[in-house]
Amino acid sequence: MEEYETILLQLKERADPSIAKQTERFFKTSQGQYAHGDLFLGLPVPVLRKKAKACQDLPLSEIKHLLYNQYHEIRLLSLFILVLKFSKSTQTEKEKIYLFYLENIKQINNWDLVDSSAYFIIGPWLQDKPRKILFSLADSQLLWSRRIAIISTFHFIKNNDFSDTLKLSALFLNDPEDLIHKAVGWMLREIGKRDQTELKYFLSTHYKNMPRTMLRYSIEKFPEDIRKAYLKGNI
Repeated sequence: MEEYETILLQLKERADPSIAKQTERFFKTSQGQYAHGDLFLGLPVPVLRKKAKACQDLPLSEIKHLLYNQYHEIRLLSLFILVLKFSKSTQTEKEKIYLFYLENIKQINNWDLVDSSAYFIIGPWLQDKPRKILFSLADSQLLWSRRIAIISTFHFIKNNDFSDTLKLSALFLNDPEDLIHKAVGWMLREIGKRDQTELKYFLSTHYKNMPRTMLRYSIEKFPEDIRKAYLKGNI
């Protein structure tokens, strides 16, 4: 039996159908919703993180089996393992993980899968490299690829590098998806925590055209009177 098969058996033994039902509602799996058809075992995130630590030496070939599993939590586990491997790898190994991530990007197909991995792998790899790939992802028809593009920049933001986040944010002003509006607003808010002047400059140009959710998220840390002024268009 392959190691990934043993991992699957161990986790399925801990599955909780009642948690699975709750999680399916939380992640919008009904007809017409963004995660329609996704399946859950009912495994808490701490259980998955603990398992990932025990499996961080798993080769990419085995991780790929987990990433292509039908159950959401198993895909999440595979990404937790990838993040741990990336953090401890050589540059050559990191490049392999980065390329593996991009080659299998269609399996990273929900917001928690994106948010748990993109800025731990894509962001760090691109820190000192050209970032054209982010703009290619931003142009994708796939919602989750677009979210990967903006969330990856959180790594740059943490290093006080805001330029690509701001460029992508401007590109996403007309995106049709609320989950992109939320992600962009979150990243803009993170910029504001570090440099409020930079955020205000971006807002001065765009706030009247920003989707409401994006604007609300981005100004969340502002004083109440300033937030109200932005929302009323009175800045």
